[in-house]
Amino acid sequence: MSFDLQTIGLLILTGLLAGILSGFVGVGGGIIMVPAMVWLLGYSQHQAQGTSLAVLMFPVVFMAVRNYYRAGMIDPKVVLVIALAFVIGGYYGSKWSLALPMATVQRIFGAIMLVASFKLIFGK
Repeated sequence: MSFDLQTIGLLILTGLLAGILSGFVGVGGGIIMVPAMVWLLGYSQHQAQGTSLAVLMFPVVFMAVRNYYRAGMIDPKVVLVIALAFVIGGYYGSKWSLALPMATVQRIFGAIMLVASFKLIFGK
């Protein structure tokens, strides 16, 4: 990918929006970065998912986690259990995603976002 001024601007905008939403409501990678990279930057679904995961590694989320921890909003024991399961799930999820046709992965991704949206908008 060439990094002209427009591309750099789109990358910065994507990162800012994802960072703000991640810190604000705990989302970012899947909800903002993946669609932005597919639609704005022409990435494949798999490229966008892999890049999103790479961006979300520890250094990026450290400050947001620090703020929530200081406010007493994080139970480290729960984080440890979920994180261990997440590592295993992430490994197998990425393997399965890469084994499926991209159109299937896009449909699954879209369906999950659609269901989540309806539950958030119309649920209690």
